[in-house]
Amino acid sequence: MIIKTHKDIPASEITDPLVFKQRRQIIKVMMGSLVAGVSSSALAETKTEWNHAPKANTTAAPLITTSSEIVNNHTNYYEFTFNKTDATQLAQSLPTDPWSVEISGEVEKPAVYHLEDMLSQQSLQEYIYRFRCVEAWSMVVPWIGFPLANLLKMAKPLSSAQFVQFTSIYDPKTMPNQRDNAMLEWPYVEGLRIDEAMHPLTILATGMYGESMPKQNGAPLRLVVPWKYGFKSIKAIAKIELVKRPPTTTWNKFAPNDYGFYSNVNPEVPHPRWSQNSERQLGSGFFTPRRKTELFNGYGSQVASLYSDMDLRHFF
Repeated sequence: MIIKTHKDIPASEITDPLVFKQRRQIIKVMMGSLVAGVSSSALAETKTEWNHAPKANTTAAPLITTSSEIVNNHTNYYEFTFNKTDATQLAQSLPTDPWSVEISGEVEKPAVYHLEDMLSQQSLQEYIYRFRCVEAWSMVVPWIGFPLANLLKMAKPLSSAQFVQFTSIYDPKTMPNQRDNAMLEWPYVEGLRIDEAMHPLTILATGMYGESMPKQNGAPLRLVVPWKYGFKSIKAIAKIELVKRPPTTTWNKFAPNDYGFYSNVNPEVPHPRWSQNSERQLGSGFFTPRRKTELFNGYGSQVASLYSDMDLRHFF
């Protein structure tokens, strides 16, 4: 079942707002192309409904419209390239069908889930989220996906599960920087605390703009955590492990003073080489003022309680 959520960010502020003008057309596009690899029988059993889901509250601060073309061609996908444009072509060689995700660790039911089986049990929704990069640029993206908590509950986490570790696909045949062992340690690893992972704003995305996820944007399955910097939203997830202790994540291991484990959006904690108190909105004009960065990327009313007893400057 595909559910369209209530939009707290006006459609005029979302990349390529024409996507949202014809609801029937969106349904047609989603059902026809959203989930590559989902069996026809699974889709035949799926009912398409449009309901109001729980709000993803944001502030009313205006955002500048960007285009889906920019979002699809402005990516950090270091497994392929260190620039933001070449992954659009390079990532097309990554095989994504069939795809499976292994869930293991501190769970009652470890298993390997084939993507089509996983998605046939989910109600896909539209989540319109702000996306803030640690490099101080931002955009607004209409993701399609489902709460990560839904998948984790299927595995039945044990009480000993305190953190969740995510691992991207390791495919040096198609990923040049993995093949060359360039810069970072591969495969890419990220992590969340269990309560962050179970939060309803945290989703696994399978698509965007009413279509299946482009490979350069993390197909076929990526994490999206809207109150954290974008590098936390790991792409092409192949393994999820529930663990007792904080996992060693890729960027935190590479530069722990630059990239904290939590990496919540926080204008008061600068990156060692630049301020985080404002951001450049992709697609905005040269003379457009930078947007003032909000704590937790504007989602503080929903997630601040997760960190009520923490020093957010120390636990950055």
